[in-house]
Amino acid sequence: MTIGAIPITEDSSWATRGACVTMDPDGFFVQGAEQHAVKTACGACPVRTECLADALDNRVDFGVWGGMTERERRRLLRRNPDVSDWSSVLRRATQEAVGS
Repeated sequence: MTIGAIPITEDSSWATRGACVTMDPDGFFVQGAEQHAVKTACGACPVRTECLADALDNRVDFGVWGGMTERERRRLLRRNPDVSDWSSVLRRATQEAVGS
């Protein structure tokens, strides 16, 4: 499936459970200091990991997704060029963080 020029993975049911579901989507496509304010909405989101994985897997270029700005996501992608499934990487990192 594609929304505009952004490909979306087939299972996007997580999007209906996001903390931002009632928020104005345009609010997540801001620049500069406003991005950091928007990221706070992602803090306690129950689907933050799924949102971030989807944005990374689909190389979404704009907006705040899963608590990361486009600049932060680009940096992460550059540092990890071989990752093709961010869902599993992020789940593993979350489990390791909880187990520590």
